[in-house]
Amino acid sequence: MSSTASDQATRPETHCDESRVPEYTLPDPLIDNAGRPVTSAEQWMSYRRAEILELFRTYMYGHSPQRSPVRATLVQGPVVALDGLAIRRIVRVEVTDGPDPAYADLLIYTPNRPGKHPVFLNLSFWGNHSVSMEPDIPLSTKWYRPTENGLVINNRPTEKSRGLQVRRYPLDLILSRGYGLATCYYGDFEPDDPEGWKMGVRGKLQPPGKPFGPSDWAAISAWSWGLSCAMDYLETDEHVDPSKVAVIGHSRLGKAALWAGAQDERFALVISNCSGEGGAAISRRCFGETVAAINYLFPHWFCENFKKFSNNEAALPIDQHELIALIAPRPVYVASASEDLWADPKGEFLAAYHAEPVYRLFGKTGLGRVDFTFERGVQDLPPAERPMGDTIGYHMRIGRHDILRYDWEQYLNFADRHFARNQ
Repeated sequence: MSSTASDQATRPETHCDESRVPEYTLPDPLIDNAGRPVTSAEQWMSYRRAEILELFRTYMYGHSPQRSPVRATLVQGPVVALDGLAIRRIVRVEVTDGPDPAYADLLIYTPNRPGKHPVFLNLSFWGNHSVSMEPDIPLSTKWYRPTENGLVINNRPTEKSRGLQVRRYPLDLILSRGYGLATCYYGDFEPDDPEGWKMGVRGKLQPPGKPFGPSDWAAISAWSWGLSCAMDYLETDEHVDPSKVAVIGHSRLGKAALWAGAQDERFALVISNCSGEGGAAISRRCFGETVAAINYLFPHWFCENFKKFSNNEAALPIDQHELIALIAPRPVYVASASEDLWADPKGEFLAAYHAEPVYRLFGKTGLGRVDFTFERGVQDLPPAERPMGDTIGYHMRIGRHDILRYDWEQYLNFADRHFARNQ
């Protein structure tokens, strides 16, 4: 029986009990589809990486179409913002062709100083007006999920939502360290709803009357595709150093950031914050949110083929350590939160740990020395708020599912190291 939301009578059972984690064996990223060992970076880049990408496209995220050249129009700015700390502008980036193209309004802050700057690229949950209290940032006109607290009326955000998520965007910290931020509303590419594809890029690009196939793209891939469209524009921006763009995401948008970074090698650094199931966490652990639970709760996130693995994780031909490995040899950072058991912090850490053999092909150290044993039933994570790692970074912040100033401090430190910056 299919495990879509429509034919499940009840929500799938889940747990956060280490003693109930099943025995599992992870697929080896260094054994190719024909069973042969992969022993060099050349083999990885010439064919093994492509094999794993195709498995993720076929069975999890779906295949995305080619992108058309983007068309960009400055719609606001440049203006001096944030008490002189930044130059701010809004650029409308059209991402599909035709008379009514899909577009994203990219809000860009760069340090108020000459030159090209490294930039963090991010999708936001609430839109540009939510990342700052600045009153002249326009409210989004795109579709939003209804709320009962006045934040959204008639599927459009209200002034009450302005600055709603400023805690997630410590602009003073980011800009004072010499970095920029580029962000837009994830619903610019596809509203987060089972019917959202009709209003997003998938609806624009799907041939009329043709249903989506079992390995066609879904919402996570639409958001990832949008991040690459934003990168297409950033490569042309005179204030941005395109060789130092870090893609970053939290929660479901952390999944999108990882998938974007795995596919698009232009992203120089990739950051996953509390991305959990379908992101950085090992699926085979069946801890917290599971494949069955995520397909039940969010049937539009992954391709239809992924539903075959609900309550059947052992049959998956890939797992999330291989998603992280696809980013090699570029730096990647995975972060968790101690109370965020639904996202499985231990599973996120283990995925980062098991990606290391691929980084070693390139002569890179991943997490480096790890003085832990992974005994079943023992929560043997690194100590909280003790960042670790080299080309693969990891920390677990004390607290809940969120992205906070502490997390950004670690990401900036990590970026400084890998972008050879001394701020």
